[in-house]
Amino acid sequence: MVKTVETVTGPISVDQMGKTLIHEHFVFGYPGYQGDVTLGYFNEEEALEAAVGAARQMMSYGIQTVVDPTPNECGRNPLFLKKISEATGLQTICATGYYYEGEGAPPYFKLRQGLGTAEAEIYEMFMKEVTDGIGGTGIKPGIIKLGSSKDEITEYEKMFFRAAAKVQKETGIVILTHTQEGTMGPEQAQMLIELGADPSKIIIGHMCGNTDPSYHKKVMDQGVRIGFDRFGIQVLVGAPFDHEREATLLALLDEGYEDQILLSHDSITVWLGRPPVMNEQVTEIMGNWHPSHIFENVIPALRKNGITEGQIDKMIGTNAKALFAGAAVKV
Repeated sequence: MVKTVETVTGPISVDQMGKTLIHEHFVFGYPGYQGDVTLGYFNEEEALEAAVGAARQMMSYGIQTVVDPTPNECGRNPLFLKKISEATGLQTICATGYYYEGEGAPPYFKLRQGLGTAEAEIYEMFMKEVTDGIGGTGIKPGIIKLGSSKDEITEYEKMFFRAAAKVQKETGIVILTHTQEGTMGPEQAQMLIELGADPSKIIIGHMCGNTDPSYHKKVMDQGVRIGFDRFGIQVLVGAPFDHEREATLLALLDEGYEDQILLSHDSITVWLGRPPVMNEQVTEIMGNWHPSHIFENVIPALRKNGITEGQIDKMIGTNAKALFAGAAVKV
């Protein structure tokens, strides 16, 4: 049986994925951007030019597929992503899902939570988008995006976890998560697995926010994969420096976890609303937050420390294919 994954231009065989970045955003906005239309006007022509440029930048390093896990309420735009793919040939996988409570848009489903209908409606939303497509676009997501807060999974967030696990059991879709500052990774994996989700189709994201190798092992030893997917983000949102991420990654690779780790940047090409203004010091620290950083800086650093081409190929290619194929990992 041929295993397929949905992209914004239609389903492809997982064997066609090629080199993959597992977590990048072409457009993203924190909820509330919708109200800042006077000074934060969205110029689609300019945005598309920037996004096409970013896509071609990724492709210049051999990337064939990118996962854009922008949550529903943060500006997810499948038709815009389709235009990028049609202009460049980059295979793009989009999401259905909601962001974590603190930076998402909880009032809508919190109201419905109070009415007692939210969880059933979240399940219905996920299932409808996965099976029939997003809105009237006909474009189907290839992942469900979930998120949890720093040091806790709130009752609000748990509704989405329960709904996602149920949908995954029925459809086989991949679940990709956001961990805030690298916390709650083991708890996310445990909760999803206890709810019946398939660990081989789960990736716990942003784990590189934590620099303790033993913490990562607690996650991966449950049979899931993890994202070292915020390379370039330093200091902000409690993020470590890249050299600390690299040291943690090297320790895990030395212990044989190369089949369970995927690399990316969590870059944002176009901000919806007005882009954040950073002072000179932060701008310098964040200077490598772009889709070329892994190829220009991180991979050369890994090679200098003895990491093989085979290991690198897994973390930006083979492991993504295994995730979407539902290939079990050895634990």
